[in-house]
Amino acid sequence: MDIGKIMNIKIVCVGKLKEKYFRDAIAEYEKRLSRFAKVSIVQVPDEKAPEKFSAAEDEKVKEIEGQRILSKIKDKEYVYVTAIKGKQRSSEEFAKEISDVTTYGHSDITFVIGGSLGTSNAVNKRADELISFGKFTMPHQLMRLVLIEQIYRAFMINIGSPYHK
Repeated sequence: MDIGKIMNIKIVCVGKLKEKYFRDAIAEYEKRLSRFAKVSIVQVPDEKAPEKFSAAEDEKVKEIEGQRILSKIKDKEYVYVTAIKGKQRSSEEFAKEISDVTTYGHSDITFVIGGSLGTSNAVNKRADELISFGKFTMPHQLMRLVLIEQIYRAFMINIGSPYHK
C-alpha cells in the first residue's frame, strides 16, 4: 500500500460515546492512524427504543437510524457495515482488502456501526461489504474501539510492521 497517499477513513456510528475510557482509547488509535489517513468519527443520534418493541417497531427504529446513517455517506465512499451475518476475516485478510480497495481507486472508506438493533436493510444494501467480528454481541461503544484498532492493525500489517503479532 502506498502510504504516501492520504486516505479518508470515516466511522459512522449510532449513539454517543459516554465512557471516558473508550473515548481515550479511541483517540489514541485516531492519533496513531493519522500518519496513514484522515480519520473522522461521525455519531448520529440513536432512536429511543423501549425493551418490549414489536418486530415492526424494531424495523421502524432501524429505518430511522438507517436514514441518519445514509445521510452521512457519499456516493464515492467504499462502505463496510458491521453485521453479525457479515463475512469474518482474519486481520491479514482485512489488511489485504484495505490495500486492494485503495489500489482500485477508493481513497474514501467508511465503516458503519449500527445501533442496538443493528442496521436497516437500506444501510446493508448500500454496503460494499458486510463485515463481522464474530457471533458475539458487543456494546456498540466497545465495537468502535475494536474496529478502529483493527483498522490501525491493517495499516501496520500493510507496511510490514511487527505490531500485529
